Parts: sequence; C-alpha cells; structure tokens
Amino acid sequence: MNLKKYFIRALHRLQKGPGYTYKELLVWYCDNTNTHGPKRIIKEGPKKKLIWFFLTLLFASLVFWQWGILINTYLSYNVTSSLSIGFKTMKFPAVTVCNANPFKYSKVKHLLKELDRLIEAALERILQPAPGNSSENASLPLDLELWHQIPLVLIDEHDKDNPIILDIFESYQAAGDNQTAGGNQTAGGNQTAVGNQTAGGDQTAAGNETATGSHTAVGNQTAMGNQTAAPLAPAHTTSEEKKYKLAVKLCSHPGSDNCTYRNFTSAAQAVTEWYILQSTSILAKVPLQERIRMGYQAEDMILACLYGAEPCNYKNFTQIYHPDHGNCYIFNWGMDEEALNSSNPGAEFGLKLILDISQQDYIPYLSSAAGARLMLHQQKSFPFLKDQGIYAMAGTETSIGVLVDELERMGYPYSDCTMNGSDVPVKNLYSQYNTSYSIQACLRSCFQNHMIEICGCGHYMFPLPEGVNYCNNEDNPGWAYCYSSLRSSIRHRQICIDSCKETCNDTQYKMTISMADWPSEASEDWIFHILSYERDMSTNVTLDRNGIIKLNIYFQEYNYRTISESAATTIVWLLSSLGGQFGFWMGGSVLCLIEFGEIIIDSLWITIINVISWCKGLKQKRVQARYPDAPPTVSELVEAHTNLGFQHEDAGALPGDEALPPEPGTPPPNYDSLRVQPLDVLSPDSDVETE
Repeated sequence: MNLKKYFIRALHRLQKGPGYTYKELLVWYCDNTNTHGPKRIIKEGPKKKLIWFFLTLLFASLVFWQWGILINTYLSYNVTSSLSIGFKTMKFPAVTVCNANPFKYSKVKHLLKELDRLIEAALERILQPAPGNSSENASLPLDLELWHQIPLVLIDEHDKDNPIILDIFESYQAAGDNQTAGGNQTAGGNQTAVGNQTAGGDQTAAGNETATGSHTAVGNQTAMGNQTAAPLAPAHTTSEEKKYKLAVKLCSHPGSDNCTYRNFTSAAQAVTEWYILQSTSILAKVPLQERIRMGYQAEDMILACLYGAEPCNYKNFTQIYHPDHGNCYIFNWGMDEEALNSSNPGAEFGLKLILDISQQDYIPYLSSAAGARLMLHQQKSFPFLKDQGIYAMAGTETSIGVLVDELERMGYPYSDCTMNGSDVPVKNLYSQYNTSYSIQACLRSCFQNHMIEICGCGHYMFPLPEGVNYCNNEDNPGWAYCYSSLRSSIRHRQICIDSCKETCNDTQYKMTISMADWPSEASEDWIFHILSYERDMSTNVTLDRNGIIKLNIYFQEYNYRTISESAATTIVWLLSSLGGQFGFWMGGSVLCLIEFGEIIIDSLWITIINVISWCKGLKQKRVQARYPDAPPTVSELVEAHTNLGFQHEDAGALPGDEALPPEPGTPPPNYDSLRVQPLDVLSPDSDVETE
C-alpha cells in the first residue's frame, strides 16, 4: 500500500506541475528554469524562437566542450615545481672512497698469470715488432684453451663489402708449423689461417709471423661466423692502407657458428674489454673473503683522517666489497651509529683525508686509470660509484665544496614514484646490504634477474640471489655471448626501465671541485718521511707523489634548496573553472544544474508511467481475448460463483440433473470501493495518509 501511495503522490505532482508527456515537461522546464536562453525559446515569436534555439544550442555545446577540456586537464595530473631556499644544520653526507684498482697485483698475480702472458703475446703480434724482438716468454707454451674461450681477432677492412676475420694465434701457429697448401690453408673451427703470404715473395702475417714460400688464401666471412683469410697488404704499405680493427669474438658455445664480434675504434679499448671479460670469469670462482683479502686494506689506504676539529682513523669507516673497485670504505654511513651533523660551512669543518693508492701495485691491463674513486650519497644508501662517482688524481689536493638539493616528488597519480620500493615488481638484490631503495639498485637487480633467467648464471658485477652461481668460462662457456646480447638488447632494457621507479624523496649533492699539486716540491720531503714512518715505522721514504692523494670535503654554505612538486590542478580549481564556463556562456549556476537533474528525474517518472500503462494495456488485451463480450465485474463473478442461476450456460453442458450442486458458503460482500477510481475523482488531499 505504501508503494502504491508513493506512486499516486508522484502522479499528482506531475499532474499539478510538469505534466504527463515529455513535451509538457520540456515546456514547463523552459518556463521555470533560471538558465538564460530556454525561456526565450517558448516566449518569443517563430523567428526569434529559431534564433534563440540556435544560440542556446551553440552556447550549450561550447560549455560542454570547455568542460571536456577542463576535466581532461584535471585528469592529466600535471604538477608544478617550486624552489625554496632554507637554512639549517644539515647531516654530513656519507663519503665512500675506493681505489681505482680493485686488487693488489702482487696478491692476484697467480690467478692472472696465464691471462697476462696471453695478452702480452697477442699485443706483440698486433703491434708487429721486428723479427727477433719477441718477449722472453715467447718460447713458453701459451694456454690457448683460455684464449679460444673468448678470442681477440683482427678484422681486415680493405674490402668493406667483404671484411676478413683474422685470428691472431692461429696465424702464429700456422706460420710456425709451416703448413702450406695450394689453395686455402684452414684451421679448426671453420677458420682459415691468417699467416697469409703473397705470391710475389713479400710475406706478411697478421700474427706478425713470416714464412718462406708463396701461399695465398682466399675466402669470405659468412654471417654465421665462418672465418677465412685473404692476402694481407704488402709489408711496406702505409698506416692509412692497413685498415685493421681489433674485435672480441663471442660465440654462443665453443665451436659454434653463432658468433658476434664487438668492434672497437681503438685496440686499447678492445684489449681492456677482453681482459675484463676474461678476468671476470677467473675472479668469479674466487670466494668473497679471498677477494677482500686481495684488495686494499683500510689501515694501508687511509693514512690520515680529520673531521672538523676531531681526529678520526680507518676504524671510523665501514668496509664493503664493491665488484668494480674492490674494498671500499664509507665514512658516516649511519648504519651502526647516528649520522654526524656539520656544525658550520667551510673547509675547516669538513672531512680531510690522506690516501695511499699504491699505484705501483696496479694490475696493468685491468686498471688504466690511477687515482681514488669517491662518491657522496645519503646515509644507508648503496654507493654506485661507476655511475655517480668522481676521480681524485694522485699527487694532488682535491677540494670538494658541497651544495644540497632536496627533491620532493608527488606520488600516484601525479608521478610514478615510490616511497620505499615496496610497490616495485623487481626484487631488490641490494637489500642484503640493508640499504634503502634506489632506481640504480632496481635497474641492476632487474638486469641480474634477466641474466639468471636467460643465461643460467649471474654476472660478477652484481649481487646474487640464493642458489645461483656467478658465470665463468668453465661452467658456462657461452656466458659472454649471452651477456653481450642481453646488454645490447633494447627490449630487455626497456622492460627494466618500465618496471623500476624513481624515489619520491631524494637528496642530491652538487659538488664544486678544485685541485692543486700536493705536496709541493719544497715540502714533499718531510711530508713523505712522516707519512712513511707513521705507516711502516720506517725511516726510509716508502711513499711518493704517484700514490698520495689529499681530500677536503665540506659544505660550501648552509643554504639548501628544496625542489618540491605540487598539483597544478586541484578539485577546487576544477569546480571553479567549470562554474566559470557555465556562468559565462549560459548564465547558469549550481542551482541550474539541480533543475536540470530534476527534469531528468521527472522524465524517468514519465517513462515509468508509460511502461506501466503499456503493461496494463497488454494485460487488458489478453483478458479481452478470454471474454468475447465485455469482461464481467467483480460482483457478477461473485454472484455467478454462489448462484448457479446467474452462471452462463456453455454449449454442450451436462443436463440439470447431472449438474454439480453449489458450493456451500456465504457470498462475499459487494465492495465497490475496491475499484481504482480515476484521478479526477480523488480529492486533492487523498495523497495524505490517514492516521
């Protein structure tokens, strides 16, 4: 009954107000709305009606167009950056210092001995010294098995369309064994000998070997790595005519034709890259504690330390092992103790260090740069010196003035940054150091995960998850080929870039660097005597200018800059812009929108009424199909049920004596009030419930 009364009230409201049809509703809305324009449509003459209808439609379209632009601008979540300058006591940054050379050559030489002999012999053949100028170890046998795992080759580019691959040591062996043939002189692995000699008598070998006789080898290099040798240039050709390049040959597995060549513009780059790959394979099998022992120890490297007015020593540094630089030492890392504050700006209140890099004990083919590698970073963050570190040159005093920039980014949905890396899908392999999240750690962890998944082993330069081993030539012969392919893969690189996120809050240290010779010629004698005595308890000078570095690290000023992001568009901006456009083009307000919502509700009611009327009409049609004449009333149906005399006789009915007797019972009263009266019969206050 309550639902029925509710519908009756709604019908009365429509009858008194908008009406029962959509046309009546639209006319009522135009006549009563506070929006400019619709009133003129129904009150003006025919011509003006058309004009006002067109203007109203035009400006309404402009409003919706502007609203679409404003909403799209808001949903783009743009930000604005603001710069503010503050002044406060700041935490001194964590300072990481490393040697540019990861290991002492005297301690790692036994592991790299064969590798050094190979590269020395290869350089002799590349540089083509005069006969008889070979090294002392030339007569000793070389470990060519180590060489063939990742060989260096020469590429003859005299014919750029058909470059020829020349293997250095195979040419040497072929010429030394005096193996000749009338046609091509071949070696194992689909490679022809490169100790090529011209038929004219001039004999030139890429491997710096000569032989008697006249041999000529001709062939082509196939796309799968087959190598053939061609005649080299005559011995008296100029350097411009000798168009050779040194390359590193990488194959998917030994003896495979699926090979690639890493070309370099300089042989120095090729030798360094080749040596790094080979030494990585060797050092990957050495236990971590043994690698730490072979590196530079803190008591040998850090000769003097002073922070502000307080003395310090190597015990104030935290040691970590860095794959690129060996043992590194971090001052003020904040892992075990509270981070130090800087009391004042200026060089007198910063960190002063004197370091000994022992340059005479460098690995000759691994570290071509000499000096100290250092980096300033936040507390409890891992130092990625290869990307963000700087060099300090030996024999100099390097002063580093520091300025601080604090970055504050807005999170989702304004930017895709992370607070602590918990929402990044990449497992952070650097978490074993208990360091905070950084995008560098994420990118390297992602690369290492791909390396393990594709190559079956991890790279020596990155941390390992549990149960995985580092790659080496013995257990993983094709790891270098896999690593090179993965490193040059744009697709895998993009996957890591898309997976990793920047940190929302970051601190950057801007450095101003200046250098001067240290110590001066006038003071170097007594300074080296004192430092040598303090380190070795020796009266002899054991230090020199090539191994000593002095560092001064300090805040230039206490002004720090904060670069913060804020939302360019807010919900307040959106509402005010929407209202401004609506008011400018249509003269409307929020109440006008409520009126528009009201007419929508009324149109829904009319739709419901029409649907109900259609259903009633359909039901009446079905009843008429059952009764050819007019359908009986309720009273007639009741009388027919209780009094057999009022029943209609159907054709073919049974005789009277066989008719069923009437059912006993009292007939129900004739309640004509149950009929639904028309609306115009109901009183105006019939929609009020009687209490």
